[in-house]
This record gives sequence, structure tokens and C-alpha cells, in this order.
Amino acid sequence: MTPETLPDDIPALQAALNAERTARQQAEARASGAEAMVAHLKLLIAKMKRERFGPSAERSRKLLDQLELQLEELEASATEDELAAGSTTPDTTAVRSVIRKKPVRAPLPAHLPRERIVVPAPPSCPGCGGKLVKLGEDVTETLEVVPRQWKVIQTVREKFSCRSCEKITQPPAPFHVIARARAGARLLAMILYTKFGEHQPLNRQSESYAREGIELDVSTLADWVGTCTASLAPLLELIREHVLTAERLHGDDTTVPVLAKGKTIIGRVWTYVRDDRPFAGPDPPAALFFYSRNRRGEHPNRHLAGYAGILQADAYAGFGDLYDGRRRPGPITQAGCWSHSRRKFFELADLRKAPLAIEAVRRIDTIFAIEREINGTTAEQRLTVRQERVKPLVDELEAWMHTERARLSRTPTLPRQSITCSSVGRLLSSFSTMAASACPTMPPSALYAASLSGAAHGYSPVPTVAVSGPPRCTP
Repeated sequence: MTPETLPDDIPALQAALNAERTARQQAEARASGAEAMVAHLKLLIAKMKRERFGPSAERSRKLLDQLELQLEELEASATEDELAAGSTTPDTTAVRSVIRKKPVRAPLPAHLPRERIVVPAPPSCPGCGGKLVKLGEDVTETLEVVPRQWKVIQTVREKFSCRSCEKITQPPAPFHVIARARAGARLLAMILYTKFGEHQPLNRQSESYAREGIELDVSTLADWVGTCTASLAPLLELIREHVLTAERLHGDDTTVPVLAKGKTIIGRVWTYVRDDRPFAGPDPPAALFFYSRNRRGEHPNRHLAGYAGILQADAYAGFGDLYDGRRRPGPITQAGCWSHSRRKFFELADLRKAPLAIEAVRRIDTIFAIEREINGTTAEQRLTVRQERVKPLVDELEAWMHTERARLSRTPTLPRQSITCSSVGRLLSSFSTMAASACPTMPPSALYAASLSGAAHGYSPVPTVAVSGPPRCTP
């Protein structure tokens, strides 16, 4: 609108001003939506790069935190601008070729208790005063939380004196998890879970409790944690005995940040799982955790010093001594993981740059589909299905790998020697023998595959083999 086209009367000017203001607010809302979309895409790219290449430094983690904070602020600003523009219930905001969609509101968890509050209805019709008859009701659910409440439990032990013999009688003192401590079992459980389950250090817990009016020094919390650890030692020993008496284990390790003097270091958590449910085993599942400051092979050797069954794990070289025939009390039978094997193929297939990887994923997924069908059945039933349906697929997979390996050229992007190697070939070809010799103590689950090692041209190939025993990982 130009000065020449402006109306002369005041109502028309006000209407034009309101229209201009509405257009400006809508433009600001679209701009805010575009900013939020850009920030969201930047965050996705940063996360994908970090997953692809790994955290190279502490700065990358701080950058992700900053991007998430920026995205949160932009989303809030975009919503405010949309509401200011008069769009009280916006579904989408169109920005050129980009549409910022509102998240679909999921139903609230069904397991949560429901507190029903009925809004009182009028006793009669507001219009004519007639009698009202209920037709139905509209229910609006709101998620609410009950804040943490602290309390002091007073256990009173009354004393009584006998009028005849003058003997004093009093009930015995209640049991305390920590002798002469004033901490209840639930408080101790909360402290332990927050420290080990949520990785919240004791100093931060102490600060959090202080903000709620509860002064608990770090030294006091540390004493409680140490005493609880000693008190739970018998239970830990029972879990260790139950896990290590299994005929087969699933082992893996993962990184965990550890606070050190002036910095954060990377430690390791080792997990050994006993789970017989996939083949209808009667024993309950259990997991055993160990911590170490590094990833040296001495740690799994110490953890499994007395074990001589089947270990399903990745191709980490630190497990190599466990499979040595000279090991005492005996060598552990090596079993790899199909999911670990499939992962490298899937990463290349997801980029749509490796047709061979796409074909490998398709072949492995066919095996996974059969495994889902027999999950939870007995070892004998699994043996029959695997010999009839899975073994031919594994044989075809091995033959296909060798055929495609011979066709590959030595290029930096897809090295010829990384598709398979002699050790992988031996494992693949041994499927028939192991499946035929399966017994109750060693279920017929030695299904093998190979994965891309990702070694660069000219480097020694790193074989990654996969055996499932029995397959527990799902695609």
C-alpha cells in the first residue's frame, strides 16, 4: 500500500493498519518456524556426524547441548509468534518448500493411576430451568506429578513393667540396613540408583537434597554407599554364581564417562547376560556388571576366569585368550552376534552407496525373519528349523560372499579383502558341522556371517565374524 492509495477516513485506515499488523505477525511466525527448522536440521546433522565419526573431543558434546538448548528456545519462540499471529491451533507452518509439522500428541501412559475429578453440572437447564438428563461426558487428561516428599518415621517402642515380678518388657529394636544410621531403606535405594543407574555423582545429589531443605554431606552419602555395597555383597555373589553357571553367556562392553581430577575420562562397563528364554529355558535371566578404567583383555580374562561354556560376543581381540585351547579350566566356545555383523553392512546400505551391502542386509534379514518365528521354542525345534530353512541360506550367503569378493577391485572405499577372509570363511563353512553335532548343552545355533571391516586399502583386514548361540539379538 502506497501513500497515494491510503484511504481518507479513519475506520478504513484502522482496518488497513490491522491488516498490515496481521501480515507482519504471520511473516514473523513463518520466519520463526524457518529458524526452528534450520536449528533442528543442524542438530540432526551434528548427531549423525557424531554417531558416524565418534566424539573427537569434549567440545562436540558441549556443541550438541548448545544446539539442543537453541532448538528449544526457537521452538518456544515459534509457537509464541504463531499464537500472536492469531493462529491459536496451528497444525503446520509453511515456509517455502519446508513444512514444520507439530508433533502428534501421544496418549498418556495407560499404567499410570487416574484421579477422576468431575466438574459439577448445573442442577437444572440454564436456559429454561428444566430437568437435565445425562447424555455422555468429555474426559480431558492432564499429566501431573507428585513432588518428592521427605518424612521422618518415628518407631516407638513402649516399655512395660510387670506389677507382679517388676520385670521390664520392651519390643526389640527394628532392623536397619545400616547400623546406627538414620537412613531408611527407600532413601538408600534412591541414592544408590541415582548414583549407579542415572550416573549422578554424590556431590550433585547432596546439592539437590540441600535445595529441598535436607542437608546430607557428601562424606555421609559416601559412607552410606560403601556400607550398602558391603551389605549387598552376598546378593552380588549369588547373582555372579547364577550367571556364571549358565551354559551360554552374552558379553559386551560399553563406554561410560568417569569424573577425574580436572577432567572426564572414559571408563568401561562390562556386561555378561544369562538369558535362556529364546530357547524356552527354565532359568530366570540375570546380568552381571563389571567396571574397568580401560579395555584391556585382562579384564574379561579375570571376569570369566572359571567359566568354560559358550560366549556370544563381538570380534573384540581382547576375548581371544578365552578361546585358547590351552586355557584352564577349558576353552570358551566362541559365538559371535548377528546384529554386530549386520551393523557394518547396514551403515553402508543406509547410505545407498554400496549395492553389495544392501544385498547382504537383505540376506541376513531373511535369516532374522526365520529366527523370530522360532524364538522361544525348544532347542530341538530350533535345530530342525535351522537345518531345514536356515542352513541353506547361510550356505548361499557364504558362496555369495566368496563370489563377490573375487569380483571386487582393490579400492580405498570398498577393500577387496574386507568382505571376507580365511577365518571368516572357516567359520561360515563350519556351520554344517556344528548344526549337526548340536546337543542340549550346546544348542544348534552356530549361524555365521561376515561383516565389512572398513579397513582402508593396504591395511590388514580386521575380520568381524558372527555366531549366535542361541541368537538373542534382533535386527
